[in-house]
Formats: sequence, structure tokens, C-alpha cells
Amino acid sequence: MNSSLHNLRVIAFPGAPNLPVFAAMEFGFFADNGVSVDLSTTPSSVFQFEKFSACEFEIAMTAYDNVVAYSEGQGAVEVPDDFNIRVIMGATQIALSFVTQPDVKTYADIRGRTLALDALATGFAFVLYEMLVDGGLRPEDYTRVPVGATPKRWESVREGEHAGTLTIEPFTSIANAQGFNVLDDSSRLYPNYQGGVVAVRTDWAAANSDAVRGYIKGYLKGLDWVLDLQNTEAASALLLKNMPAIKPGVVGAVMKSLLSPKSGLTPKGAILREGMKTVLELRSAHGKAGTELTDIDKYLDLSFYNEVTS
Repeated sequence: MNSSLHNLRVIAFPGAPNLPVFAAMEFGFFADNGVSVDLSTTPSSVFQFEKFSACEFEIAMTAYDNVVAYSEGQGAVEVPDDFNIRVIMGATQIALSFVTQPDVKTYADIRGRTLALDALATGFAFVLYEMLVDGGLRPEDYTRVPVGATPKRWESVREGEHAGTLTIEPFTSIANAQGFNVLDDSSRLYPNYQGGVVAVRTDWAAANSDAVRGYIKGYLKGLDWVLDLQNTEAASALLLKNMPAIKPGVVGAVMKSLLSPKSGLTPKGAILREGMKTVLELRSAHGKAGTELTDIDKYLDLSFYNEVTS
């Protein structure tokens, strides 16, 4: 490893949205911009923020709602008082699929059964709660079980432990190919939802601005490569290489979702202000009682991104 590079430890949720990072690592886009990346995936949001707040990672590819939650003291795990984080770039507009057991064909079929969640008070959980209400169910009609990140949740549904869960790609296409139902899609209720973002600790970023800018530049180069339709075949192969759980028969559906700005990667890594507004509205409704969150910019530091893209 080139000792002159800034070595960055990055923690992300498992899923196809990591493809720009895979590309930037594969083709040297990070190295071209002065950084090397060690990418780890997290088994849950709790694990991610335990490690991120303990300075075991410099960058977190996480949900916007997680940044809001931990900034507001509403996170699922205790963090140090000086743990301050900001979003430096957008990543995805997520369309979350509600995957259910083959026998669960309507919301009514969920009554009396259990649903798998990452944690009970995350943004994606809030989305599911609203979908369930819209489907005619009350909280007492089902049981919520914290399981972890998407691979663990999907496995628990596949193995018959729970009636359903929310998934992202490639797990949605994998589940569909195996005969499980996609009962609903979050975009039906929320056409704008800021899913993934890139977050940093403010103290680390201030002391390592070159590394922050290098990561942004490398990621954006990888993102542009992925979104270039001339590279779709090669991008599919790279995804299969890095995520062997995806089978060739479903990679086309995974890439279609990933390349759609309505359900996947955000061109230019832009933030989605309307999508962030949705996140704040959901956390205001389901988070700490009496707390109304409206200030999107409170959780952002786009200075590095603006320097890189101006």
C-alpha cells in the first residue's frame, strides 16, 4: 500500500449502492486522489455507530436518518458527548421494498406475526410503520423484532422466522426470484426519501480536509463510471464479483433499480432536500415526543463537496 496515501476506514451497509465505492477501489480512482479505502460492511446500525463513534472508522456510508438521530440524542446506542457528525455528500434515494413470506399476500395476512427490523427507531423502521398504518394495521396487530442490516433481515424472512421486512437491492430481487412477495414499495407513499449519505466526524474532517476531498473525488469518479450506460455490463460484472450472493439471473433487475434516480444512486452525489424533509417529518412523528425537526442544513457540511465540484 502506498504510504503517501491517506488511509481511510469506511463502514457501510451491505448492498448494491456500494457499487461506486467498488468501482473507485477497482480502477484506482481513490488512489488517483490521494486516498486508499478499506471498506467494511456493518451487521446493523447499532454496530456501525458504536464503531464510528469510537473512531474505528473515518467515514460512514449510512442513512441520513442515522445522522439526524445521533445528532439529536435519539440514537440506538450511547455515544460520546463530543461525537459530532455531518453529511458531506448524498448517495441514494432509497425505494424500500416490503418483502414478505409467500403466504403473505395482503397487509391483513401480517396480523399476529413478526416483522424484522434493523432497530426499532430508525428511519427505515419509521417508513415501514407508516406503510403498515396505510395498509390498515395498528401497532398491536404485529410484533417488531430488531434483527440487523438487510442481509440478516432477509435471511430471517427466508428461513421463516419472520413474516416480512424492508429490503434494498440486491436483496429485493433475490427474494423475488426465490418466490417471496414484494407486498409494497415505500415510493408509493414517499416518492422523495433521502436514503444513503456520506458522513464524517466533524473533528476528524477539520483535521483531514485533503482526505475528505480525496474521498469525495474518488467516489464521484466511481459514481460517474457506474452511471455511464456504456459501462453497465462491466458494472454488473463488478457487482457480481463483490457481492457473490447476487446471481447472474437477477443482476439485471438489481442494476435497473440501482441506476434509476427514483430508487438508487443519486447522480453527482447530490443531496435531495425534499427527501431530507421527508426523513425529518418521519422522525418528528416517531422519534422523541414533542420534538419537531425542520432544519435540514443543521446536519450538513457541504463545504468539501462544493470545493470539489465548483
